[in-house]
Amino acid sequence: MAATVSTRSLTGTKSRSQKVNEAPRARKRISKLSRSRARTVRSARTTKRRRSRRHYERFTASSFTDNSYDGDVIAGEDPVVRRAALDALGNMNGTVLAIEPTSGRVLAMVNQQLALSSGAQPCSTIKLSVALAALSEDLITKDTQIALGRRSRMNLTTALAHSNNAYFEALGRKLGFEKVSFYAHQFGLGELAGYHIEGEHLGTYPEHEISSKLGGVGKMCSFGEGVSMTPLQLGAMVSAIANGGTLYYLQHPNSPDEVANFEPRVKRHLDIAPIIPEISDGMAGAVSYGTARSLRVNFNEEEILGKTGTCSKAGTRYGWFASYAKTDVGRIVVVVFLQGGRPTFGPKAAEISGRIYRSLYDHDFFAAHPTDTANVKPVASTQQ
Repeated sequence: MAATVSTRSLTGTKSRSQKVNEAPRARKRISKLSRSRARTVRSARTTKRRRSRRHYERFTASSFTDNSYDGDVIAGEDPVVRRAALDALGNMNGTVLAIEPTSGRVLAMVNQQLALSSGAQPCSTIKLSVALAALSEDLITKDTQIALGRRSRMNLTTALAHSNNAYFEALGRKLGFEKVSFYAHQFGLGELAGYHIEGEHLGTYPEHEISSKLGGVGKMCSFGEGVSMTPLQLGAMVSAIANGGTLYYLQHPNSPDEVANFEPRVKRHLDIAPIIPEISDGMAGAVSYGTARSLRVNFNEEEILGKTGTCSKAGTRYGWFASYAKTDVGRIVVVVFLQGGRPTFGPKAAEISGRIYRSLYDHDFFAAHPTDTANVKPVASTQQ
């Protein structure tokens, strides 16, 4: 027996050309779904464009400059420290401040016009003040876990190392504006940091909590919203952390004679010695594995503790990094403040600080010296 198989389609041409007629109700439903889908697609595209515009920030300031800082007064500065700061800063638009934390002597101040200005938003460096306030109030220890969501918790060490905004917003709300403001002023914000330093301007600290539309006390404690801080104010506060709690007036000698006759001047003693170890791990963590780890690209011979800050305002981006070398000799506080556009941010300031420490180390700055202004007996003083 034989079988014959047809190669023609099992569906004839007539059936292929048949038109399917939906019921009026079905056609109405299909048309409605089609219009709904079109609106959804258009809405998604619009939302995407809006999100793109929202997250794209346009900067008008430049991160670079050709200023040689010839107007700086340098006769009383340490030449080794100044050269290290100048070389590390390069052509970045910013300033470098180096301080001896055991006396308040300014060892170098590159771009003095910017360093002595009225300052800028402190960004995340404000978190040092907030952390000290919370520790002073026994609100937390370095290991206290704070809930940041249904499944997220964090302690102070991790929050400082990674500069977690949600943690410090929560901490600020727990403290309240009055306590946050009180401790900020105790640590030197809102007042001149220098002792008769010509040209120094005053940073500002608001008398009242900023509007809730701007984030209230939470944003004040995470980004420094509403606050203007100078490099000198930040340097004086970090110097107090580095030396165990003495807030010195910063002094910038203008001649070799002023260096030879230098006398430290104490502004006030802060009761923070017992809590300094509580923030040290977080500041060390920032350099070891956190937001300031770019410092280690250039330097890792000595332990450095610090805090970064990055934020922007009115077309200008700010990059902060304040740190100190935890060494037996040659202790130094370094503050780098940058302003400009997209290349400007906290980790860049940390990288510059690493270059400074590298140069100082290579010039035996951290080796024992025959004389040290730290041995000069400090005198209490009230600035007139």
